[in-house]
Amino acid sequence: MNKQPNNTDPSTPAPQATTTPADQAGDGRTYLLDHNRDSLRLWFEEKGLKPFRADQILEWVYQKGVVDPEKMTNLSKDLRETLKQNLDIFRSRLVRQSRAADGVVKLLLEFPGGAQVECVMIPEGPRRTACLSTQAGCPVGCTFCASGLGGLQRNLTGGEIVEQLLRLQAEIGPGIRMTHVVIMGMGEPLANFDATLEAVYTINDKHGFGMGARHITVSTVGLPDRIRQLADHNLQLNLAISLHAPTDALRRELVPWAANWSIQEIFEAARYYFEITGREITLEYVLLAGVNDHMTQ
Repeated sequence: MNKQPNNTDPSTPAPQATTTPADQAGDGRTYLLDHNRDSLRLWFEEKGLKPFRADQILEWVYQKGVVDPEKMTNLSKDLRETLKQNLDIFRSRLVRQSRAADGVVKLLLEFPGGAQVECVMIPEGPRRTACLSTQAGCPVGCTFCASGLGGLQRNLTGGEIVEQLLRLQAEIGPGIRMTHVVIMGMGEPLANFDATLEAVYTINDKHGFGMGARHITVSTVGLPDRIRQLADHNLQLNLAISLHAPTDALRRELVPWAANWSIQEIFEAARYYFEITGREITLEYVLLAGVNDHMTQ
């Protein structure tokens, strides 16, 4: 039986909207990005509002990049005021932004409770790739990665993952759409399985960001059970596995969580993923001089 890390909840219920950010903020306000279309329409009904207004708001946010209710011009003044009083679209605070000469944009965002995460936009010709974080900090502890130096602060919600994409989209402007997403920023996506899946559904959904599943990549250090569960959703996602070593012994030195699963177990799960989805798997490998850059016996 595959072992689960102690701080990874092995249960994987179906994706659903959450209200964690509102709870953290302690103000009772609703976080729109933690809702899918169905749950947002239900929220409107509970407020005595017409459910179809949810579709209009989702279009403003995801397709037009408008996050200020005052600028949603096909909504009545009263409705715009209701939204301002009850609904948060963005929950993060921009702490720092940097833009490199090659066009790479990096944002440091702070979410409720003080959780800080980084997200990055990488341009390459016509491509615009967003690299998104799923956790504040990281529990994996790779020896060559700074993300996990302070351990895991907390998991992000699905909405907080999606907010990073929208923040980056705003940086490149409404005339150019983000073309690809790689979920490989801070944290281990499959250790925050439910929220990662919620975010993927929102990014892919026509009432969300509307990005094709084959333009979305989930990068993992390799949690076999979670890889199989992801395969069972058959979302046509790209899967990338951070290998970093050719042997279990060396991998345990570089990636402490590797003690939970052998490379063989990970490859068996990857094979299952390919059999279910037909999507080929990418192996990621950071070369470290004199450590993992030579032939082994």
